[in-house]
Amino acid sequence: MRAVAIEDFKVGPTAVEVPMPEPGPGEALVKVAASSVNGFDVAAASGMLQGMMEHRFPVVLGKDFAGTIEEVGDGVSSVAPGDQVFGVLMREFMGDGTFGEYVIVPAAIGLAKMPPGLDHAVAGALGLAGAAAAAAIDALAPSTGQTVLIAGATGGVGALAIQLAHARGAHVIATARPGEEARFVTGLGADSVIDYTNDVETTVRSGWPAGVDAALHLAGDAQQLARLVRPGGRFASTLGVGADQLETPDLTATAVMAMPSAGVLDLLAADVAAGKLLVPIQHTYQLEDVPQAIVDFARGTLGKLAIAIVA
Repeated sequence: MRAVAIEDFKVGPTAVEVPMPEPGPGEALVKVAASSVNGFDVAAASGMLQGMMEHRFPVVLGKDFAGTIEEVGDGVSSVAPGDQVFGVLMREFMGDGTFGEYVIVPAAIGLAKMPPGLDHAVAGALGLAGAAAAAAIDALAPSTGQTVLIAGATGGVGALAIQLAHARGAHVIATARPGEEARFVTGLGADSVIDYTNDVETTVRSGWPAGVDAALHLAGDAQQLARLVRPGGRFASTLGVGADQLETPDLTATAVMAMPSAGVLDLLAADVAAGKLLVPIQHTYQLEDVPQAIVDFARGTLGKLAIAIVA
């Protein structure tokens, strides 16, 4: 089958032919229709995860997927051949990946059925970013009228986090450059915009001298962001920054891990299908163009970069 994989880190990801996978007990074989690029893929493609995870070469990249169940292994009853599904590939090793025509996924985690009204293209861009955004906003737990500062608001996780915080009644402050980026975040529900190319700390303090109630660290200086949170406030980071790494002791800090359980995926999918949550896709690439999509992602995006996979 066709896939985009790494056979040699000196060469980088390339389109290759790999053997057709077969599901084992507790696994499902998915015919992949769509996927998307995440920060994890950029890190994997650059070799940053060597030594942190086992690599089984050729390493097929990709975490998100949407498609059709082709076959299930022994013990799988939650899905059946023909089901339309989406989710996030959850493995303890690098080897399988969703940037290919087929992928083997564990049935117990990271897999959910697609509800009516959710198409493959959108579902393929929802899983990992949606789970991360949901976990982050749950950790910040904003209530009506509270201020939430989101640094890195223009990316896939940020775009969804803005909407989730707005839905809870929070006043969302998003970092974005003037112009297209500012229009993008306000269109998703941001109430205020801070130009991150200027002095963010001074700008935030001028509008909220006592500090914000909560801050989400998706990009930028974690220490600076934490200083902008009022005493007793909350801080969450998807970049691994927790309380022990911050110099600000008087806040609750959480290093967020995306956990794409079926329950989380079901809630996200229902909101998208109902029109309550938008998955903004900036551009869609074909499977053979994944290497360029990874380069473009690293340069910065407005929302998600989707991958269309045609078997």
